[in-house]
Amino acid sequence: MDKANRYPAARLAEACQTRLVGAGALPDDAAQTVRAMMHASQLGTDSHGVRLIGYYVDMLENGGVNKRPRRQFSPTAPATGRLDADFGLAHGASYEAMDHAVSLARECGIGAVTVHHSTHYGAGGAYALAAAEQGFVSLVLSNSDPAVALSGGRAPFHGTNPIAMGAPVRDRRPWLLDMATSSIPFNRVKLYRSLGLPLPPEVALNEEGHLTLDATQARFLQPLGGMAYGHKGAALAGMVTILSAVLSGADPDPIMTSTAAAQEGHKPQNVGHIMVAFDPTRFIGQESFEAGMRDYLDMLRASPAAEPGVPVCAPGDKEWEEADLRAELGIPVDPDTERLLGLA
Repeated sequence: MDKANRYPAARLAEACQTRLVGAGALPDDAAQTVRAMMHASQLGTDSHGVRLIGYYVDMLENGGVNKRPRRQFSPTAPATGRLDADFGLAHGASYEAMDHAVSLARECGIGAVTVHHSTHYGAGGAYALAAAEQGFVSLVLSNSDPAVALSGGRAPFHGTNPIAMGAPVRDRRPWLLDMATSSIPFNRVKLYRSLGLPLPPEVALNEEGHLTLDATQARFLQPLGGMAYGHKGAALAGMVTILSAVLSGADPDPIMTSTAAAQEGHKPQNVGHIMVAFDPTRFIGQESFEAGMRDYLDMLRASPAAEPGVPVCAPGDKEWEEADLRAELGIPVDPDTERLLGLA
């Protein structure tokens, strides 16, 4: 978003909080939503950052989410639990579920909490990072409405079904993975539409199931791996569906109410998530694990690069570099979001 105007994080956060509360969100729920969006915007994942404010406002105003949710956590065993998000904004429920997973892991070494009756939770890395910053290894999975074809398919079946993971590293920022099991997230298609940019090759399909570079014509996505190796991405998406939706009691992707139908019919989605936390002290020990992570990453980054001047990177490296840049220069905001937040 080279041509976009940039704004300080604090100003964006305040504008988003005001907009969400104005649409009917509880202040605490709005704050957790802003926290997750700002995580994405600060690390450069603009498709899941503040540009989602319009979607969340629409859902609040049209009945796609419950404005006054009553979340309920139910322990099911020493290391497991379930959280009913009551169809509210998913971000508060997701942070809460990870907090419970961390608490369970402190007691048992591992904690796993599923979430059902939830909605779109933005960037899963936000919740993985929340655990990693407390010294825990974390795994975060979520399903979503059908937007991705099966390998060789011509109709959407799975959601973009992201996988996120975090791990603490001694004296450094956490190792942080956040990726979709689709070629790209569909929110990136929407971002490209807003910016008037062409899509990368082999990531999206039009209404007839043919490849397209036109973001305005894209209707669903290819699985990770594209035309030749999409069976791998489709299998990963299925794994996410099983662990986040089938295991939690949420709707599997193919029967989930689509985003558009949810808005038009004023019906919330039943999205599922799972938050897992691992306590390194119960395995190799906290200090040994974090030192081992540091040594592993030193070896990785020292690995020979194919192109001079283009070093190999670990998950999170580019995002942390972008976070430093945006802390200095501000966060870029696309024109549609700028107008919605009253910044233009």
